[in-house]
Amino acid sequence: MVAHVSFPERFADLRATFGPLVLGLDPSPAVLAQWALPDGVGGLERFVDLAVAAAAGSVGMVKPQSAFFERHGWKGVRTLARLVASAREAGLLVILDAKRGDVGSTNEAYASAYLGEGSSMPVDALTVAPYLGVEALGPFFDAATRGGAGVFVVARSTNPEGRALQTAMQADGQTVEAAVLAALRDRNARVAPGRIGPFGAVVGPAPGGELDLHQMGGLLLAPGLGAQGAGPADVARCFASCPERVLPSASRSLLAAGPSVEGLRSACKALNAALMRTLERP
Repeated sequence: MVAHVSFPERFADLRATFGPLVLGLDPSPAVLAQWALPDGVGGLERFVDLAVAAAAGSVGMVKPQSAFFERHGWKGVRTLARLVASAREAGLLVILDAKRGDVGSTNEAYASAYLGEGSSMPVDALTVAPYLGVEALGPFFDAATRGGAGVFVVARSTNPEGRALQTAMQADGQTVEAAVLAALRDRNARVAPGRIGPFGAVVGPAPGGELDLHQMGGLLLAPGLGAQGAGPADVARCFASCPERVLPSASRSLLAAGPSVEGLRSACKALNAALMRTLERP
């Protein structure tokens, strides 16, 4: 078996160089219009060129939202594949925000599409949804372990519609979100004892009950920075027990600095610096 540098190790290296910020690449119709680009494949292609040029050297990670590419059909998916390849060639980690999640052979197909160098669109990490059962996500976990990739399982989202489900109480007295984190803790302990494991969680820095984030043993993808109202101080508060393991993500607030490559690059560097100052504060 080929030995891979794990996703958490690659993240730690890039964090030390650039900071923890993840640039969300969400080419919505509104963003394309803001960048004076047509809402079509041509505009999408130009968005990719500008975004990757700005990200390289200013952040260590990008997070394309698959839906904004899929809405353009097969040509949009082809553009997403080009973005993934270009970003990885530029030294960026690519976290594909697709929130896949089904059962059985369907999850095996999703995993084979995205996780591992033999995949049709290999990414460094993938977001998945656990609401058909965390155990049903086994094909993602297995593929990530084999290929040195990461998986981020939605635990606490930033949208209010999701909170009723995530805070629902199970028969064992745990909330759904706490049970998701506990399942990830157990899996990380098995595959990466004494190290940060490849199975992370999506946890928005929003008010809520206390979660055992440190014991979960993986990385924490934190959406909601910027346009959704959270700032560096909110990230520092929510992830005070494990500040070195959080990946704060911002999209609209940063993309507003485009289409200027220098403008977007400067905005990314400034937010990265602010996050590092806040997260490293005693």
